Amino acid sequence: MEKKQKIVLGLATALLVLNFFCWREVFVLAEPAKLKVDFFSVGQGDSEFIETPGGNKILIDGGPDSTVLEKLAENMPFWDRGLDLVVLTHPDSDHMNGLIDVLQKYRVDNILWTGILRDGADYQKWLKVLSAQQKSGAKIIFAKAGEEISAPCGPASGRKFVFLNILNPISSLKGQYFKEDNDTGVVLRLIYGKESFLFSADIDSKEEQKIVDAKTNLRADVLKVAHHGSKYSSSNIFLAAVDPQIAVISDGKNNQYHFPTSEVLQRLQNFGIKVLRTDTNGDVKIVSDGNSLKLLSNY
Repeated sequence: MEKKQKIVLGLATALLVLNFFCWREVFVLAEPAKLKVDFFSVGQGDSEFIETPGGNKILIDGGPDSTVLEKLAENMPFWDRGLDLVVLTHPDSDHMNGLIDVLQKYRVDNILWTGILRDGADYQKWLKVLSAQQKSGAKIIFAKAGEEISAPCGPASGRKFVFLNILNPISSLKGQYFKEDNDTGVVLRLIYGKESFLFSADIDSKEEQKIVDAKTNLRADVLKVAHHGSKYSSSNIFLAAVDPQIAVISDGKNNQYHFPTSEVLQRLQNFGIKVLRTDTNGDVKIVSDGNSLKLLSNY
């Protein structure tokens, strides 16, 4: 009799859990479709996670270590081990190392990067996991300005696509060797309806000028500040072209580089831009319905 009671109790518990997840999905489906962008607090590095209204999941960079795995676990269902697109802006350790961990644990459909050549053991690890993903069916895409990636929004959003425009590198860099690679970084403009985000990797003011000179539409409501707030980035000309409402700086607390610099903070203040920082604010979460933006925390 005791054994039967345990079986019945176990079945009841399982049904209760299944019922919870069923209702959870009903409530999720009932919500208006929105674009969600998380700027992860991963220490001294970059990592941004995008969920499109159609359910696609995009990860841009992975930070310096495995912290990104904890962040993904907090933002994705425990049974979901798939990403639609992973972007490595450039193979520096503070952007790449976390992605190495991600590619070892997640199934990835598409991987976007520059294909440049670098020295170092971490870079060799990147090539190894990249090859393994490719053998498992991942498509490797080499970034070049002018190309566009689109993701369907789904019927609930009332819009057809979310667009991801590649603004840098200006031309293909595949197979080229770089000792310093900040200016090779993949710069992306994410567009959903009337709202847009600009992810500017670690480019400096010279590369910013090249992008401005290319007469590309840089206008964005949210700017991921280049190179963690280095004084050699976020020039006045670039900020004027982007004209953001919000600037997000991805930094580690008390980092050795003293980022963000006072020069950049002053320039952002001069333009009247609201500044959010992962070293002081933690994860920065923003959602958009295509017409407006909403911060999910009070900053």
